[in-house]
Amino acid sequence: MFFHQDATFEALSIHRVGNKAQDEFYILSDAPVPLEGDEVLPGLLMQYFMSPFAKVNEVYRLYHPNEELDLNEVFYFVRQYFKEQLPFHDFSQQISKHLYEVSNHPKIKAGEVYVVALKNVQIEGEEHDAIGIFKSENKETYLKVYPEQGAFMLEYEQEAININKLDKGCIIVNVEEEEGYKVLVLDQTNRQQEAVYWKDEFLQVRVRNDHFNQTGNYLKVYKNFVQEKLEETFELEKADKIDLMNKSMNYFKEKETFVQEEFEEEVLGNPQAIALFQDFRAGFEDEFDSPFQASFEIADKAVKKMESSYKSVLKLDKNFHIYVHGKREYLEKGFDEEKGMNYYKVYFENES
Repeated sequence: MFFHQDATFEALSIHRVGNKAQDEFYILSDAPVPLEGDEVLPGLLMQYFMSPFAKVNEVYRLYHPNEELDLNEVFYFVRQYFKEQLPFHDFSQQISKHLYEVSNHPKIKAGEVYVVALKNVQIEGEEHDAIGIFKSENKETYLKVYPEQGAFMLEYEQEAININKLDKGCIIVNVEEEEGYKVLVLDQTNRQQEAVYWKDEFLQVRVRNDHFNQTGNYLKVYKNFVQEKLEETFELEKADKIDLMNKSMNYFKEKETFVQEEFEEEVLGNPQAIALFQDFRAGFEDEFDSPFQASFEIADKAVKKMESSYKSVLKLDKNFHIYVHGKREYLEKGFDEEKGMNYYKVYFENES
């Protein structure tokens, strides 16, 4: 869990980074932004930079494909700063130049880069120093209405920034250096082609494989297994798939700790299906280099996040929806020869 309520700004530098592919350039400021004596600006900046991270649950690590962390430019410069080997403003300039070098997609927008030194950032119950790197790409027009000589006047400002809409950001917390620090990442860009550069090319991060990610990834893998793999071996009706999905969701909701053998027996039950799932799960672990633990603490927030994607509804033409929450044996499917149509028979005790 991330908290910023007690955090304070130590320094702020702003630069502008253009699109290298479009022959735009970067502009580096000569000095940090003075924050002393202003009682309003720090609060506005804290809202703009930090508030969007309140709902971020996934923790990342900086990494490099060659497993040499020093080859990750962001890690290299961040570590120099945290070890007081690189002054803050020089650090902010190096980070901005690196961002410019990876801004090669033709649709990446130019924008201001804000580099912030932070104190008393709390993550997972501990307070640490941190670095924030943020980029604003989208601008808006604002109207200002004010009274003047018995009437109201109107002004506007174009190319202004909405402090409730942060485009891109990351917070790198000064802890667990040898593992690539704890990193929170935010990217509001919807178009995947131009969004990928922030995480994959600029930061080079991968998800930390903690219990939140273990929980979410396991539910994703199981869902894909039921929807894609099981049909190759077993004849499954849509209601059977929903029942298997409900069983897994109920397991994660009711248990505090996940136990692999227990899950396979209670949810799948069939030895052939268990063997298929084990192979399917192993494929995911190899492809994403993200091994599952045989036992882990279940993260309730990850379960809630995945619950909406676990569909439990049978859609019958445009006339009926049947929501299946359990008791698969009370639902029968058949075919009426006279009408030439499929049907479902539903057993129940009480109507409400």
